[in-house]
Amino acid sequence: MKRPFTAFALAASLALLAGCSSLNPFAESGPKPAKLPDFKATAELRPLWQARIGKAGPYVFQPAVVGEDVYAAAHDGAVARFKDGKAVWSVNAAKRLSAGVGSNGKLAVVATTGGEIVALDAANGAERWRAAIGAEVLAAPAVGDAIVVVRASDSRLIGLDANTGARRWVFQRATPPLSLRSFAGVTLEGPAAVAGYPGGKLVAVSLANGGQLWELTVATPKGATELERVADVAGTPVIGRKELCAVTYQGRAACFDASNGNALWSREVSSSVGMDRDSRLVVITDDSDAVQALDGSSGANVWKQSALPRRGLSRPLIVGDYVAVGDFEGYIHLLKRADGTFAARARADSSSVTADMRRFGSGGFVVQTSDGGIHVYEAR
Repeated sequence: MKRPFTAFALAASLALLAGCSSLNPFAESGPKPAKLPDFKATAELRPLWQARIGKAGPYVFQPAVVGEDVYAAAHDGAVARFKDGKAVWSVNAAKRLSAGVGSNGKLAVVATTGGEIVALDAANGAERWRAAIGAEVLAAPAVGDAIVVVRASDSRLIGLDANTGARRWVFQRATPPLSLRSFAGVTLEGPAAVAGYPGGKLVAVSLANGGQLWELTVATPKGATELERVADVAGTPVIGRKELCAVTYQGRAACFDASNGNALWSREVSSSVGMDRDSRLVVITDDSDAVQALDGSSGANVWKQSALPRRGLSRPLIVGDYVAVGDFEGYIHLLKRADGTFAARARADSSSVTADMRRFGSGGFVVQTSDGGIHVYEAR
């Protein structure tokens, strides 16, 4: 049985959306989105190939990249594997979907609006198994060799056997009465699944049994009202070779030593879409639609690009010497990683870029728009 939102939580989510123009650039009232700034291009967003899948509807569908293959899904039930712009296979899951795709190159896994997880053979699209989890799923499942970890909208983590779909474990923790409606997923790292939670917490659970391994505090909720105290971890946590980083809504960004959990630094910043990082920089799209770059080792300011307010910017993606962000009109903005100045711009299509962009090969990345466009670019 599907576990719906409470009316209170749903009303709170809608209030948060209506109250923040960066979360809702389509709002009729309030300041209009910024016009696209003029600049002299110093780089190129070269299209490598494009394809199409169905529309996202009211959900966000993340593409998955494994080698040169791109897996994508849509609200109407379509799931496909693309290579060089052509469909290797395309199937329909027979039910409407709310999330996908997670893939490890062996399975391609999606979630239906009725709380069912569907695992397809990544080689040919044949159905391998279905598993009912009794909860809404908004984030793409995380797929490992032995286990598939699903994040329910009530923040439960559910571990399913990758071969059969049998339930292996469930992890549940207390959450605040109000939280953002989040499409953030789970990161698999070694023997653990790492997830961000409402209340500013990062949690790791064992893939073997679902037991909690550790908990870290990114931000502490503050304020007199429950709305002011919303401090959810935004986006999927970023794990590097030595650091674990995350950012919260109405809170802070922080990085921790991955070996012992000690805090390396933290900074006040608010984001509803998340961050990316490389060996030098942490890059965040904040709630004013400014793209901020911080020093990865200290959290010090490096640069800030604030010329795109109210354009509903996506989570940033570091691609070589550049940082890419998408907006609500389907534009892809390429910023110089060194100083944040504009380097190039391209338009995928006329629909919004809300799904996280994915790295593709060396210097490339994949964009899936809300209208179902699959676009692969090379930044050079």
